[in-house]
Amino acid sequence: MAVYQRALSRRDFRRLWLGSSLSLVGDGMTFVALTWLVLSQPGGTQQLGLLTVCYTLPVFAGGLLSGPILDRFDKRHVLAADSAVRGAAMASIPLASAMGEVPPALPFVVAAVYGLFKMVPLAGFPAAIPDLVATEDRDAANALETLSFSLAGVVGPLLGGLLIAGLGSEAVLVFDAASYALFAVAALTVRRPLRPEPHAYAPASGHGLMVLRDRALVATTLAFMAFNIAEGMLLVAGPWLAKTHLPGGPQALGVLLTSLSAGELAGAAAAGARASHARPIRSIAVVQLIAATGFLALLATPHTVGVAAGFLVIGMFSAPMTVWAQSLRMARIPAPMRGRGFAILRTLMQMTPPIGAALVTPLLVAGQLGQAALAMTLIAAIPALVLLACGPISSSRGGDPVVRTS
Repeated sequence: MAVYQRALSRRDFRRLWLGSSLSLVGDGMTFVALTWLVLSQPGGTQQLGLLTVCYTLPVFAGGLLSGPILDRFDKRHVLAADSAVRGAAMASIPLASAMGEVPPALPFVVAAVYGLFKMVPLAGFPAAIPDLVATEDRDAANALETLSFSLAGVVGPLLGGLLIAGLGSEAVLVFDAASYALFAVAALTVRRPLRPEPHAYAPASGHGLMVLRDRALVATTLAFMAFNIAEGMLLVAGPWLAKTHLPGGPQALGVLLTSLSAGELAGAAAAGARASHARPIRSIAVVQLIAATGFLALLATPHTVGVAAGFLVIGMFSAPMTVWAQSLRMARIPAPMRGRGFAILRTLMQMTPPIGAALVTPLLVAGQLGQAALAMTLIAAIPALVLLACGPISSSRGGDPVVRTS
């Protein structure tokens, strides 16, 4: 645990991490709240896929814009501005409810705003980590970021399901708006400036695409993109199962999402505490292959415990993928390009869940759960098998291993 203590002893990193973690708790509650709002509308099952697309598709446009902004301006101010915009979007639904009635289209608009700005913290926080912690503590800092997502995912959906039953979906969104305000304050109280040197910024938009020439980054990104297609399918299948096949309704959905995040929590903690891997790409492929088997647990329906066990496996073995790949990116992306580099790579990975949502919705509507579970498993597993089949070679960057892609 000493490595985690060293990372958290850095005041500015600790503040930014805590602010991000609080905001993520609110987001975990919000996903359940918006999903239940849509499911409560006529034809909610058919519209569930559209909600997931609204959550994820705008990430592509937002990622293209956020990278240059993060490299040009102080990341503290960019993160605070993002929190203000998304906090206002979340508050719009309870405000509309207080004034009379929530327009049926508003949850989709709010989800789209969330997706459009989602890449700002997803790229901004990891791009800031190398400036806030020592090089030897990067794995721990990256694990703490993943732990933020995981712990928030455990607390957020569970609280969301309970609060929806007691106070309604609109009240949950008030909590998320408040969490955004706290994140903005945390970002603005970071003492160290998080902007590159003036001469270091390269304004040419294509400059950030240089990261796509790195075969190690390309290989792992393609594998993550495929895995995220399967997870996009899961984001639709989980609520659909809770609504139509599992006992407990919103509580069952909270259990599934909590199981996923609990697995991520355990996996990230283990990954960050271990020494850096000599062959990180092979390690990433192994855990991705194990995580892919978790999708088969959907076949345990209508038993909530069996399905939740699969969600737990997916989370536990997908979290190390994120920790190890993020440290790999930090070592290979030059400092003046980190905002654009993380934005490009994370945008590519985040743009694929809508494909999964679009693919699985007609299968679920037709009642073909078995075919959907098999498709998720193959989509997640095949890229991992390809990575394992490709032999690693030494690269010109400090001897880091890289996969043969040709």
